[in-house]
Amino acid sequence: MATLEYTDAPPAEQPTTEAAGGTIHCPQCGTTLETNAERCTHCDWARMGEPETAEGKASDAVAVMLSVIPGLGHIYKGHKFAGLVLILATPMAVAIALLAATGTAGFGLALLPIYWFGVMFHVYGVQDRILPGTQDEGEEF
Repeated sequence: MATLEYTDAPPAEQPTTEAAGGTIHCPQCGTTLETNAERCTHCDWARMGEPETAEGKASDAVAVMLSVIPGLGHIYKGHKFAGLVLILATPMAVAIALLAATGTAGFGLALLPIYWFGVMFHVYGVQDRILPGTQDEGEEF
């Protein structure tokens, strides 16, 4: 009879660096591709043109500054759907904060800066969807 062991330890077999850092998933079908692949081997997806920013990587500082209007920083970093959701959710967040302010003698207005800072912190930490070119060595953590 096999016993199960519950642990937070990593598995004994670590993935190779090529499999861990050198692959991406196709945005249409999810097939695993090499980082610099120009097209998918299973569907008709093809990488179009150059990256959207001058250096090929979205700037975290610019994304945070754009998040003064919640959602614009996410769109800048390539997360277009999340950015659209945040743009549409902001009026609802303002309405909820105003409703909370009526019942808490104005203290509910503190929810607005918490919402804005939360959006800014999220866009600062979220991974770019804009892939750097093959010549870019970038910075590693």
